[in-house]
Amino acid sequence: MSSTGSTFAGFPVSRLMQFALVGGAAAALQSGLLWLFVDIGGLYYLLGSVIAIEITIVTQYVVNNAWTFADRANQGDAFLGGLLRTNVVRGSAIPLQTALLYVFVTWGGLGYLLANLCAIVPSGVYRYVLDAKWTWQSVSPEEN
Repeated sequence: MSSTGSTFAGFPVSRLMQFALVGGAAAALQSGLLWLFVDIGGLYYLLGSVIAIEITIVTQYVVNNAWTFADRANQGDAFLGGLLRTNVVRGSAIPLQTALLYVFVTWGGLGYLLANLCAIVPSGVYRYVLDAKWTWQSVSPEEN
């Protein structure tokens, strides 16, 4: 990824757009899994959410590594190290996302699927910043 493109908050717009597209697809997958776990599997929605989140963590890492951060993709042993780092980053966002999910359902009166989508947005911003800085460590700040 060239560091000469336009940026937003110090991050290349093209990389942000790729990350958002992967995140949007993952949000759809996460919502589908959440529905499956809760409505079909009978799990409590917060437990179903945590399981769905972890599945999408791995999925997003694979896609982001191959596409969004292809210019500095983690390969070989670094792939597993990156997967561990993204699990730390994204795993640390699970309490934020599940707390927001709970608040939106319990106090906001939203259905759990809509509440989950609303909770994904702030945790997605948090995850991008940490993933760009740590999971796919950049050589220079312009490459984030």
